[in-house]
Amino acid sequence: MIEQQGDRLVVSGPMTMGEAPRLRQAGLAVLAKGSACIDLSGVEAVDSSALAVLLAWQRAGRRLPIEGAPASLRSLATLYRLDELLDSPA
Repeated sequence: MIEQQGDRLVVSGPMTMGEAPRLRQAGLAVLAKGSACIDLSGVEAVDSSALAVLLAWQRAGRRLPIEGAPASLRSLATLYRLDELLDSPA
């Protein structure tokens, strides 16, 4: 599920292959309204498609900080050499 809470794009539930197309589109719609960060603290499960969704969101506009990324997502980012995706922008 994706929702806007104040200036945050908040994601909860799974970020997996079955959810990826819906998450991508819903996230882009929320980001178009303006967000200051992406909050992943409610994400329950991930696979590599979560990285693809995050990349799509980041490419659609300015790079936003990602907070609360689960350890499993950080591990995948390291595996794919995308650690910088989860680092806060300078």
